[in-house]
Amino acid sequence: MAQYRLTRLVRSTSSEIYLVWREEQRIGQLDIHYADAVIHASLILEVELSDDDAQDLYAQMDEDIASSYAPSFDREDFIVTVFRGEEVLSFSYPPPGEAPEEP
Repeated sequence: MAQYRLTRLVRSTSSEIYLVWREEQRIGQLDIHYADAVIHASLILEVELSDDDAQDLYAQMDEDIASSYAPSFDREDFIVTVFRGEEVLSFSYPPPGEAPEEP
């Protein structure tokens, strides 16, 4: 069974964003949204996972994150949509008064 580390980047009243790590390698990002009794998640994987490893990751996401919001017996559903992708760019506006960095 593979163990994953889920590192929270952002938390609001109705959503969270996590980086997904396997050992020292970032393998994906999880965006999770809480809508009353239903939890929706988008998982972007940067690597191929075996079916068993993917099931382990889903179980860990449920246990570590979703169940802390609403235990499985107290929610209607936990819906996870999985995508394959890679990070190609990260963009952020500079703080007011600062010039943008040159590429």
